[in-house]
Amino acid sequence: MFPTEPAAANNGFGKLLKNRGFMLLWIGQLVSQLADKVFFVLMIALLENYPPPPGLAQNSMYSTLMVAFTIPAILFGSAGGIFVDRLPKKLIMVGSDIVRGLLILCLPLLPREFVILLILTFAVSTVTQFFAPAEQAAIPLLVRRECLMAANALFSSTMMGALIVGFAVGEPILSLAKSLMGEEYGQEIVVGALYLLSGVIMQPINFKERRIRDEGRAANNPWTEFKDSMRYLKKNRLVLNAMLQLTTLYSVFAALTVLAIQLAEEFGLKEKQFGFFLAAAGVGMVLGAAIIGHWGDKLHHKPLPLIGFLLMAVVLGVFTFTHNLLLALGLCAFLGIGAALIGVPMQTLIQQQTPPTMHGKVFGFQNHAVNIALSVPLAITGPLTDVLGLRTVLIAMSIVVVVIGVWAWQNTRRVLQDVI
Repeated sequence: MFPTEPAAANNGFGKLLKNRGFMLLWIGQLVSQLADKVFFVLMIALLENYPPPPGLAQNSMYSTLMVAFTIPAILFGSAGGIFVDRLPKKLIMVGSDIVRGLLILCLPLLPREFVILLILTFAVSTVTQFFAPAEQAAIPLLVRRECLMAANALFSSTMMGALIVGFAVGEPILSLAKSLMGEEYGQEIVVGALYLLSGVIMQPINFKERRIRDEGRAANNPWTEFKDSMRYLKKNRLVLNAMLQLTTLYSVFAALTVLAIQLAEEFGLKEKQFGFFLAAAGVGMVLGAAIIGHWGDKLHHKPLPLIGFLLMAVVLGVFTFTHNLLLALGLCAFLGIGAALIGVPMQTLIQQQTPPTMHGKVFGFQNHAVNIALSVPLAITGPLTDVLGLRTVLIAMSIVVVVIGVWAWQNTRRVLQDVI
């Protein structure tokens, strides 16, 4: 049971590859996503050079840094979406990339104090709150409705491709940059240049959005527009349910991001090599997204999100008894396949069910809700692992994923029965 319109049969990807505007958006977001992942590796690596504040353990420093990514979403997530409906999408995306690139380039000039690192992370995340909803709102403007499934699958694939490249080769790239351009500024130049390159790539995109943007200004008061989005979500329970499932998915990956650092130590890797586990999950997401994008018309009526949640739960439970590195990486790949079975259909459903004049507000609220939920696992996973141990935390996550997956599936069935 999959309440979205089926993808264009067999040739969904082929049509997208001929769409110049979508291709520029796709490549630009790939470079931007790569910059995000390498920036994350850079922040983890730089922690070695930043003395911890008194009373703050190493795992807690990681969690604190990650929380700094999510606080701006709590404060500005929905506001970013409202501005997306008021301003040109290209201006927001290109401007966000330029601002983030310049912020990274300023990092070597700032004092080496942990609080400075947190402030810069906060600033980069704040700008991202405008980029993320603009990117999601841009896809329906460039892609025909029947190709949205394939478009989201392609975006998910390349997003995870950036995850693979960014996390798996992020540390070697930064080490090479340090050796070629110096320890003082080499790494920062590479990350900043990636953000700037993304902005340059997306500059030629031509969005036909004037009519949509004018219609979206009927409510000039931002608070009124925010309340409009709340009323829309309350009325459209399919979209709200899809957001809840996406929120759960990202929360699990947020916790795994923290746990991956300790997993690296468990398997004899360096802390900076934690990205290999996330990269393996990225491989699985690429495979899962490719399957959905190509055979979405045949999988239209399958309970893909439920299958995805159950698969993720099994992997999390089995992972606690794994001691072989290759087997662990294989399990991470299956975890990624499960994540794709949740993420691609639910994002497509939201885009198909949301009218163009509500795109920015709804996607802004989605970004807001996801990041509020992210702050909890990011804040508590490190300390909980220190107290309870890695195995206990993974088993608990497995149980939570099963419960939420079954509940979401049953809730979707009830909503569809009410609609019918």
